[in-house]
Amino acid sequence: MRILLVNHYAGSPRHGMEFRPYYLAREWVRAGHEVTIVAASYSHVRAVQPQVPGHPVEEIIDGIRYRWLPVPQYAGNGMGRLRNILSFLRQLRADAWRLTREIRPDAVIASSTYPMDVWVARKLAKLAKPERAPGAVGPSRAKLVYEVHDLWPLSLIELSGMSPRHPFAMLCGKAEADAYRDADVVVSMLPCVHDHMASRGLDLRKLHIVPNGFAPEEWQGESAPLGETLRAHLDAERAAGRVVVGYAGSMGLPNALDVLLDAAAKLKDSPLSFVLVGSGHEAARLAERATAEGLSNVRFFAPIPKAQIPTLLSHFDIAYIGWQRTPIYRFGIAPNKLIDYLMAGRAVLHSVEAGNDPVADANAGLTVPPEDAEAVAQGLLKLAALSPQQRSEMGQRGRAFAMAHHAFPVLAEKFIKALS
Repeated sequence: MRILLVNHYAGSPRHGMEFRPYYLAREWVRAGHEVTIVAASYSHVRAVQPQVPGHPVEEIIDGIRYRWLPVPQYAGNGMGRLRNILSFLRQLRADAWRLTREIRPDAVIASSTYPMDVWVARKLAKLAKPERAPGAVGPSRAKLVYEVHDLWPLSLIELSGMSPRHPFAMLCGKAEADAYRDADVVVSMLPCVHDHMASRGLDLRKLHIVPNGFAPEEWQGESAPLGETLRAHLDAERAAGRVVVGYAGSMGLPNALDVLLDAAAKLKDSPLSFVLVGSGHEAARLAERATAEGLSNVRFFAPIPKAQIPTLLSHFDIAYIGWQRTPIYRFGIAPNKLIDYLMAGRAVLHSVEAGNDPVADANAGLTVPPEDAEAVAQGLLKLAALSPQQRSEMGQRGRAFAMAHHAFPVLAEKFIKALS
C-alpha cells in the first residue's frame, strides 16, 4: 500500500516525540509499504525541531518520507498554538492536488490529536487516484482513516474546564462528528470508546482498537549506562537494604505525583526509597515540597536520554504510575510510561480508576484507587513485603503481556488489517 499519514506533531528518534507515527511507519516500510508522513516544522513536544526555511522540506528517515511544513512557533495553548494549527492545515490543503498526484496514496490517515485535520485528509482522500494494475477493479479514491489519540473536545471540556459552547470546543465537535461520518476506518488508541463514538454518529463496524506500543529492539541487548550521580544513588539505596520505588516520566498535574509524595510522607519510617526521574511543569514545585517537608526518602533527578530508560527501570523494585480521578478516563488509558514499566519486568503500583487497567489484565502488580495516599502507601507496603522472586514473577507476566499486545510489529499489522 501507499500510505499518507498526516500528523502535525510527528517526530522520530532524531527529533523526539511524538514517536507513534514513526514506529508504525517504520514497520509498514519493513513490510513493503510506502509511507509519507506530513508534519509541522514546530511542535511543543519535540526535543529537536527539523531545520525548515520558508518552504516545505523533505527528508528520508529509515525509509519513511517526511514532509515538513513551515509553521510559526508558539508557547502554551493560546492563540499562538491556534495560528500554528491553522498554518499547517492551510498549507496542507493548498498542497493537496500536487501531493496526491505525486504519492497516489491508497490510504490517508488523519492523526494529529486535534480532529480538524480530518477535513484536509478528506480532501486528500478524494483527490487521490490510487494506482491500479490494468483491468483491476478498485475504489476511485483513497481510504480515509481517522486515528483517535484523545477525545476532543471532550478531553478539553472535562480536563481543562473548557465550556462546551467555547468556539474552539464547538469547532472540534464539528470535526469529530464529520470524522465519524465520513471516515472509512476509525482507529482508536483508547479501548472503551464505543458508546461515546456511537452517540456521535459512528457506525461501530468502522472502529478498530490499536493501542500505544513500544519497539522491541529497544529492549534487546545492553542499554545505555546511567549517569554517575543517579547510578550511585540507586546503588547506595539498594546497598542500604531499601526497596526502590521509582517513577520515570513527565511531572505534571495529570500524573498525580503529590499523592506519591503524600504516601512517601506516611512511609518515612519504612525501608522504602522514592526516586523520581523526569521533568515537567510541576517538577520544581514537587522537589521544593519534598525538601520543605523533610522527605529524606525522596530524591528527584533530571530527565535522562530515552536510551537509558531500560537501565533506569532495571534498578527499580516497584514502578509507580498514578492518575487523577477524572471521568474522562472511563474511555480508557494508553500511557507509554506504563508499557515501559511492563517491558522492564517491574512490579507496578497503579493508582487509577479507568475503563481499562493493563496492570490488572497482566497481573503485573497492584491497582489502588486514585488520589488516595493511604491506599498508595498500603499498596507499596504490600509489594515491598513480597520477595524479589515474587515481584520478578509479576514483572515477567507484565513483560509477556506487553509483548503480546503492545509491540509495534503487532500493532502495525493490526492497523494494516483495519485498512484492508
